[in-house]
Amino acid sequence: MRILVDYRPALRARTGVGEYIRQLVAAYTAAHRDEVAVFTSSWKDRPETTTAAELGVRVIDRRVPVKLLNLLWHRLEWPPIESLASEADIVHAAHPLLIPARRAAQVVTIHDLFFLDHPERTQAEIKRDYAALVPQHARRADAVITSSLHTRTLINQRLGVELDRIYYCPPGAPVWTMLGRAPNVPNDGYILFVGTLEPRKNVGFLLDVFERLIARGAGPNGSTPRLRIAGGASADAREWIERMSRSPLAAHVDYLGYTSHEDREQLFAGARALVLPSLDEGFGLPVLEAMSAGVPVIASNRGSLPEIVGNGGTVLDPHDREAWVAAIERLMDEDAWATQQGCAGLERAKAFTWPATSARLREAYVDAVARRGAR
Repeated sequence: MRILVDYRPALRARTGVGEYIRQLVAAYTAAHRDEVAVFTSSWKDRPETTTAAELGVRVIDRRVPVKLLNLLWHRLEWPPIESLASEADIVHAAHPLLIPARRAAQVVTIHDLFFLDHPERTQAEIKRDYAALVPQHARRADAVITSSLHTRTLINQRLGVELDRIYYCPPGAPVWTMLGRAPNVPNDGYILFVGTLEPRKNVGFLLDVFERLIARGAGPNGSTPRLRIAGGASADAREWIERMSRSPLAAHVDYLGYTSHEDREQLFAGARALVLPSLDEGFGLPVLEAMSAGVPVIASNRGSLPEIVGNGGTVLDPHDREAWVAAIERLMDEDAWATQQGCAGLERAKAFTWPATSARLREAYVDAVARRGAR
């Protein structure tokens, strides 16, 4: 098969979607002999020169502004991908909207349906197009890829897509250079948050929790653990960043900004625990990264997080401040408990492998081509 994958989310700083699509392509090319190309478009950003060799793909790069191309694709369904790239049997969108094609089978990726429940908390093209277009695009797609069973069920129930056209392809656990062999619970470790600073990540709630920890002098010897926040800032983040710079948080919180995938291991190595109090997650990649590194996890009980964490960490209501304060205090104060949680995460992370996911992805591609041919 000739497969063309939308690589644009991985073109710049790779957040969860970009890292997922990059690793998905790498796993697929490592396991299968199909001809894979990745498509990028931007007026100013170019793919890394090492992308083709690292992923084992051909790179098709066009100097077309991504916002303009998305407007044309989403609203006019033009131009067909074959006029910008090469002929393909499959065109795989990294997002929930179809990429127009003359002959290629069309595959979309849906990580969550947050845009349906909270359109007021989305921005730009997501706010303009997703709620209006995704339901019909998902039903027209020859296959839908999703990263959690929770989202697979939602796509079926809320978008009306048959279950046999929705393929569960979760991320595989990362393999670290130093971490992953034993629990990682340094005595002087910090509490770590990883994720884009946007409303659904519930950052304001996390800052509330830390203000309570500071007031109570939580932690060994009555000290408060440091909080390190790693993630790019959305337009909504200004209030939180300013708040971090003021007392009482300024002495206890470090805002690091976006941290590249290559620097993640060092970040996890110094962490006593990862916290992710999100209001919704399609998967929650930082949780899997932490578990695979042996770092204890405290996550919210919303979206796909309970499914991903399983028995590998602690899940809590993302509005219950006292429960979060108590959980962080326990992980900081009780070494045996922290070690037990690190062990549980390591065991849970074994359930997520890229070879298994690449096999499911190929099944999706084969079925998509068959469906396209039957139209």
